[in-house]
Amino acid sequence: MLIAGDCRAYICRDPVDMRNGIDGLSYLVEPLLQQQPLSGHLFVFIGRDRRRVKILYWDRSGFALWQKRLEQGRFPMPASLAQRKLTLGELHAWLEGIDIPALQAHPTTRSATVL
Repeated sequence: MLIAGDCRAYICRDPVDMRNGIDGLSYLVEPLLQQQPLSGHLFVFIGRDRRRVKILYWDRSGFALWQKRLEQGRFPMPASLAQRKLTLGELHAWLEGIDIPALQAHPTTRSATVL
């Protein structure tokens, strides 16, 4: 899976039917996430029981679909994350079960001198 560093992840707030594949999920990106499916960003869909997650993305030559099923436990609730785009680090943490608070990261600063 080749993902650009500036790629962001968008989590769908509403649970989706996990029987959906690439075609079904790609049709949900615009109405549910207000994004373009061919943008190269990651689109995260979670099942009703929060044990399954699917990530859809366009990788320059076609769609790819990644899936994870938990054997125990559930993924954290995505409601607070659905309003913002996640970094890849935040997505990895969320996939590991860490509930990401709806806080902003430190702002990026640029300095012309070193103190």
